[in-house]
Amino acid sequence: MEAVELPEREAMEYDVVIVGAGPAGLSAAIRLKQLAEQAGSDISVVVVEKGSEVGAHILSGAVIDPVGLDRLFPDWREDPEAPLKTPVTDDRFYLLGPAGGVRLPNFLMPPLMSNHGAYIGSLGNVCRWLAGKAEALGVEIYPGFAASEVLFDDDGNVVGIATGDMGIGRDGEITDRYTRGMELRGKYTLFAEGARGSLTKGLIARFRLGEGREPQKYGIGLKELWQVAPDRHQPGLVQHSFGWPLDGSTGGGSFLYHLEDGQVVVGFVVHLNYTNPYLSPFEEFQRFKTHPLIRATFEGGKRLSYGARAITEGGYQSVPKLAFPGGALIGCAAGFVNVPRIKGSHNAVLSGMLAAEHAFAALGEGRAHDELTSYEQAWRSSAVGRDLWRVRNVKPLWSKLGTWVGIALGGLDMWANTLFGVSPFGTLGHGKPDHASLKPAAKSNKIAYPKPDGVVSFDRLSSVFLSNTNHEEDQPIHLQVRDMALQKTSEHDVFAGPSARYCPAGVYEWVEEGTQGADARYVINAQNCVHCKTCDIKDPNQNINWVPPEGGGGPNYPNM
Repeated sequence: MEAVELPEREAMEYDVVIVGAGPAGLSAAIRLKQLAEQAGSDISVVVVEKGSEVGAHILSGAVIDPVGLDRLFPDWREDPEAPLKTPVTDDRFYLLGPAGGVRLPNFLMPPLMSNHGAYIGSLGNVCRWLAGKAEALGVEIYPGFAASEVLFDDDGNVVGIATGDMGIGRDGEITDRYTRGMELRGKYTLFAEGARGSLTKGLIARFRLGEGREPQKYGIGLKELWQVAPDRHQPGLVQHSFGWPLDGSTGGGSFLYHLEDGQVVVGFVVHLNYTNPYLSPFEEFQRFKTHPLIRATFEGGKRLSYGARAITEGGYQSVPKLAFPGGALIGCAAGFVNVPRIKGSHNAVLSGMLAAEHAFAALGEGRAHDELTSYEQAWRSSAVGRDLWRVRNVKPLWSKLGTWVGIALGGLDMWANTLFGVSPFGTLGHGKPDHASLKPAAKSNKIAYPKPDGVVSFDRLSSVFLSNTNHEEDQPIHLQVRDMALQKTSEHDVFAGPSARYCPAGVYEWVEEGTQGADARYVINAQNCVHCKTCDIKDPNQNINWVPPEGGGGPNYPNM
């Protein structure tokens, strides 16, 4: 096949280019404009977003700590359009067993675990609201365009990004709907792609941003939005649990949040350092909802939406170097989630603001395309760094010692950090990355999951339908398997095909053919992909590379 000569991309110049219209990216854009307004100057800012609209790909619990919003817009509560309406009024923690549960007294919980003062809401709607604020300040926002390439100058400095071409067929040939991507060039480029962003992954490798840091750790979070019966609804109730259905060696937990209008969000997180290749996070989530303490909330209700997304869990030890020539990482792209609190949006907002302040100062000095070293130096002593420092040992204790001992010692560690400002453990490491944690199938026990009852538990395909996921079918598969032979000899033959189980959307299938599956065929249903990035993280050989599909593809989450 002859190489086709592509037309030159059109280019647009800005002061700052931001990749991702999540809470970090939008807060950075807003803060840049606020600073320019205060200084009586002008600054050009653009935000590019791969979702079909702002908020389409945003998935979070979400109990939102308003500390970031309070700094960005101190009077946000007075805005009648503000999306957070339901403050937390009842905060509960449970340890679950197969048939019941024990509520943990709130006075035993470290104060930083309290959710009072926080709000229950939709982070997607918060982002839609932030986008309106940003546009009112003059920020240009382009949803439906996936940033697919980082642009570099001759010296290797980041000078912007290019959006992906649209209209390339499954066979790699140009179709009649072909449109060349755009170049968005900036003096500084901020990457706010969220957990395991494709461009961020490349930048971390190119600039060796992870050197001297612990490996990043991840979880997968699965979430459903329900309309429940009026007598089952308790606005302001926040409930977290750990234990069943996971065993003591598998990390994870749940959340149940009652927001306004008779709606409840239920979610389940599984840490991706689990060892049994037969484990299915999706099936564990569905099984969780059948627990006696949980099921009653949803009987007689209606499931409205479903989604899944990877979560960064490495915390303080795993945050890579944030600045590099021409750009910086912000939000979950940098790994600012507070794991025990299951919260990251407040740190996303704060990190976006912090990076904006340092970028604005650099622009004021006439600088461009250099390293924002002051941002890298500032974050650990900022509110973000202080937040992560206090909980830095919770994840490694849980991973090393299991649920029961690990959580108990993690709680003691948080108390020590709160009361004395020190930890008896110092700063613990995480050990190996998540993809290296799986045991061979021959050394693992199969897990028999119950069939969905169609009342509170469901199958994958009906769930993906509720995520409103859609992709242009005639495009190259965006889930790239580097070595298909290795996928068969290792992922299938050694690990019994865990991708068919860890994927929450039914993207991967091993179709067994021939004697005892000797001719098993790997099927990739890319149309189902909800962009959770779990395959890119958990594949035992790092043989699957997630790259952005055409802009506008993927899930379309309402109120999630």
